[in-house]
Amino acid sequence: MSESLNEVLRLEALRKSYNIGQANEVEILHGINFSIHRNDFAALIGPSGSGKSTLLNILGLLDTPTSGELYLLNQATSIMDDAERTKLRGNSIGFVFQFHHLIQAFTVFENVLMPLIMVHGRPNQQAKQKAYDLLHAVGLENLSKRKPSELSGGQQQRVAIARALITEPALLLADEPTGNLDTQTALDIFELFRKVNRELGSAVLFVTHDPRLSVNCDRTITLVDGRIESDMNRTGLIGVPTF
Repeated sequence: MSESLNEVLRLEALRKSYNIGQANEVEILHGINFSIHRNDFAALIGPSGSGKSTLLNILGLLDTPTSGELYLLNQATSIMDDAERTKLRGNSIGFVFQFHHLIQAFTVFENVLMPLIMVHGRPNQQAKQKAYDLLHAVGLENLSKRKPSELSGGQQQRVAIARALITEPALLLADEPTGNLDTQTALDIFELFRKVNRELGSAVLFVTHDPRLSVNCDRTITLVDGRIESDMNRTGLIGVPTF
């Protein structure tokens, strides 16, 4: 597979500012460059205030950069309107957050199906089977009829992962997904992300403050003061820091 076909995401000279044209204008991201490929299992780390949340929102097409370009599946997103970005996001990106954002009124099974219901309406049998298969993959097939409030924190996070995978995303973005879990449950969830990356083929970008998790990722991207300080895999430097 060629480099371009293997590429899920690419940032070129990406910058983000707020309060543009005002006295309190501030630039948060300063010319970010890196790529994510289909086989990547990467951690994004950095101190509080380094710009990780801003960057993640842009990567997930929830926000737009001030300048530069974000390519998702080789498509330039700066020229897209909101509807086009929303469609691309829904088809290509899965999100898992520290807080699960499950809908308490719905069952586990219905929560997993929700991304497909929002796009296609009433789910067909194929969609239902996919939801059951994902619940089996995360070890919750016997809890499909329960409400989220009846599950533990780790179980709810597994539901959130299954929900994120229902659209078969090329990229899975995880924002501190183990931040409110105990140590063993956090390790279990980390291993589940590993399984997703290995068996389902989704590239994973894992934002974490936990060095016990980031050290076990194949690649670590360090963001400091809105710049890429380092981009390392297990064999050494793979990206050029931004200064």
